Amino acid sequence: MKIVLLTATIVAGIALAAGGTRAGTLQDVKARGAVVCGVHIEKAGFASADANGRISGFDVDFCRAIAAAIGVELKLSPLNPNQRFTALTSGAVDLLLMTTTENMQRSTKLHTDFPFINYYGGGMLMVKKSLNVTSAKQLDGAAICMSGGTTADQFIADYFRANGMKYRQVLFDKLADGFRAFVEGRCDVFTQDDTALATMRAGLADPDDYVILPEVLSKEPVGAVVRQNDSEWANVPHWVFAALVNAEELGITQANVTELAASSQNPDIRRILGATGTLGPDAGLPQDWAVRAIKAVGNYGEIFERNLGKGSAFKMSRGLNALWTKGGLIYGLPLE
Repeated sequence: MKIVLLTATIVAGIALAAGGTRAGTLQDVKARGAVVCGVHIEKAGFASADANGRISGFDVDFCRAIAAAIGVELKLSPLNPNQRFTALTSGAVDLLLMTTTENMQRSTKLHTDFPFINYYGGGMLMVKKSLNVTSAKQLDGAAICMSGGTTADQFIADYFRANGMKYRQVLFDKLADGFRAFVEGRCDVFTQDDTALATMRAGLADPDDYVILPEVLSKEPVGAVVRQNDSEWANVPHWVFAALVNAEELGITQANVTELAASSQNPDIRRILGATGTLGPDAGLPQDWAVRAIKAVGNYGEIFERNLGKGSAFKMSRGLNALWTKGGLIYGLPLE
């Protein structure tokens, strides 16, 4: 599967070609021969570019799986948080995978749907150890660097108001600019979700000089986002995600998926991998849609471990993102 990085000009051209269509995205994707996925390339582990401009990460792998399941190319459109919903609603991208938190306003006011949640985290705060702060409740009057267009604006305001404290916002369009300002001392605190803070701290030359405070200030269930009122399209990422999770539960991996598709006698495996039934064609996908997705990126656990877990530089535990059978929140909906 070929992956193409979209420039703003190409994105605009695709939006014009789509003619402002708000339904029939799956047909548009097939006609175009590519799915356009909006990503945030400033979040190491989730999406970032290497020295050669190749973008990879946890979120990117889910974009790849969706494109593979359909049988089209993947085109990546780097966006910052302030751009993402405009890009989606205008038709410039087909979906977003950029650690976007699902909440009520984004569903009702912004008219978006979240076909799956791929990571459960929480908003937290980081400070320099030299500040001698051990709790967020010691931050009265602090200057806080944060990204515009994120849920941080709300959860910071709520927490400081509830604890009778004042603070000063220092807003940045780009995550990297805000983090740099924090490291340079232009603010006292930096806020992001727990995983982003851990990965950014790990990338510093002196990570032990920085402390992530213990308070979890918000629930941050993040995942894929699509336009509302296009259930045929929303079904595609929804069930691709379910296939990747069920694959982990059933022991289907990137290495063995082809063999299992041909030889397994397990009814669940046979159905998921297209040996029996018509799950793929019923959803407008190829018969072997799940085989294609798993072969492209592996199952959910493989995606996590490669980008965030023991196979990555971050060595994160699964925590809430373990399978439900192991005490986590990741649950594969029935494919039948």
